[in-house]
Parts: sequence; C-alpha cells; structure tokens
Amino acid sequence: MFKNKLFIISLVFIFALIVTGYFYKAKQSAKKNISIQEIIPELGDIRLTVTTTGVVEPQNRLEIKPSISGRIEEILVKEGTEVKKGDILAWMSSTERAALVDAATSQGEQARQYWEDVYKKTPIISPISGEVIVRSFEPGQTITTSEPLLVLSDRLIVSAQFDETDIGRVKVGQKANITLDAYPNNKIKGMVGHIAYESQLANNVTIYDVDIVPQEVPEFFRSGMSANVEVIEKALSDVILVPVSAVQDDDGKRYVTVKKKQGKGSEKRQIEVGLTDTNNAEVISGLSTSDIVLVSDQKYFPVKKREAGKNPFMPERKR
Repeated sequence: MFKNKLFIISLVFIFALIVTGYFYKAKQSAKKNISIQEIIPELGDIRLTVTTTGVVEPQNRLEIKPSISGRIEEILVKEGTEVKKGDILAWMSSTERAALVDAATSQGEQARQYWEDVYKKTPIISPISGEVIVRSFEPGQTITTSEPLLVLSDRLIVSAQFDETDIGRVKVGQKANITLDAYPNNKIKGMVGHIAYESQLANNVTIYDVDIVPQEVPEFFRSGMSANVEVIEKALSDVILVPVSAVQDDDGKRYVTVKKKQGKGSEKRQIEVGLTDTNNAEVISGLSTSDIVLVSDQKYFPVKKREAGKNPFMPERKR
C-alpha cells in the first residue's frame, strides 16, 4: 500500500516538473523572440482618409428625343463627339414628308428635288454643351417622339456611396483621389462636389450619394465604370511622426520609451499625439528628431504541427 502511494506521488512530481520546465522554456523562448528597435522620429506627411466605391456617371444626363415622329435622314455626330449648345445633331423627315419624297422619287429626280425644297427637313438641335455618350439610331430608321435618338452628358463624374457612419467626415470641397478598376495605375485628382440631402437604403444600410468631380476628365473615362474613391479628410505636412506601435496609453495619457542621451537605459516620456493613421502617429509635443525611440518588436514564428504522440503532457507510445 505504501509503495503504491509512493509511486503515485513520484508520478505527480515528475509530471509537475515536466509542466514547469515546458512553460519556463516557452517563456524564455518568447523573451528571446522580442527585439528592441531604435527609431528616430522623422518629419513626414500624414493624412486621414475616407474610402468607398462608386460608379462613373454623367453629372447631367440628357436624352435627346425628336419633336416629331418620322425617318432619320442624317446624323452628324457619333459617340464621343463634343457638341455645343445650338449645334445641329441630326436631320429628320416627318412621316408625311418621308412619304411625299419617296413618292416623288419614283417620278424622277426633278420631282424629288422639288418636294425636298418645298418640304424642308427638321433639324435636331443640342440644348446643352457636352459630349455624346449614346447613339441609338442610324440614318434610314424610323423613330417616335418617345424614343431617345441621342444621349448627351455635360461631364462625367463619380457617384460614390458613403455609409452614414462616414458621411459626417465628408465635406463639400474636400480633395479626393479616384482610381478606376479598369485603370488601377492611373490616379485621378478630384474634389467633393455635392452631398445628397436624402439617404437611401441598400442592403439594410443607410447610404448617401456623393458626387466626386474630377479636376480633368481623362479620355478613358466611360459611363458605368467602377471606381474606388479616397476622400482626404485632413492632411498635414512636415510633422514629427513615430510608429503607432511605439505609442503607449496609460490613464488617458500617451507615452513613448526614449533612450537616455547620457548613460545607459531608457525612460518613459509623455507626448501629445495629433493625427493617427494605420501606421504612424503625429507627435505635437514631447519629442524631437534628435531623440531615439525604443520600440518592442515581437518576432513571429509559425507553430509547427505536432505529430500524434508529441504532446509534452502525454508520454509517447513506443512502436
């Protein structure tokens, strides 16, 4: 009986030693994986941005519908043509004129010319200055007053959708960057031109439409293209920056660990932080570019998969 109790106590003791040794080794290994980096604060630029997606659309889309039904005799423009207000876009014949001219054509050239001079064609005139983005018909086709012959756009913009949680950070006049999915390497500068006063509900999310107006509309802009929009909420230049990981919070105050200039060791120094993005933080006061900031860097080592029977708490079965 005494020998059994002694055997059990020995097993428990050995197991406790194994567990203690394992955790001690893991702790020491973790300490070895932590390195201290010395970083000098630098002057740089920082900005806060609001990102979303959008679609290229005409700012003002105007469908040109004829005032009469009849046959299209001639179209003077094509897609992409720049037109001015008052330009003639096409010529049409009313249904009656088309019938008279066709009948006169069968009687000879002189009769056709007579009726064409007496019964003039009807011009289709552009009511605005802009660009032709759609041409729906061709000469010889018939058209009614309810069908658009052409579609004009005064200029192309990006219609972006902002969530209600972000719309408070967007203001008219803010600068913006536009990137098209079709041309990811081309960054187009723009600005916030208009914010919708009425919201919309999309997938149970309240959104607001915002017009992003490019400074210059590139030639490759096409209506319907998908775009990524970055609105610059606030931007600063030539400010002192440190990594976000170097800033420590303590009771609502911000600190960094600074290397002592005289002698060895380090000290905590309180700083005032301004703008912060995902990587850097602006230091308003408390640091200079002559200081050395210490940052702890935890190295990452992927956990290796253990084979069956390799659990340190379980004895390995012999084969």
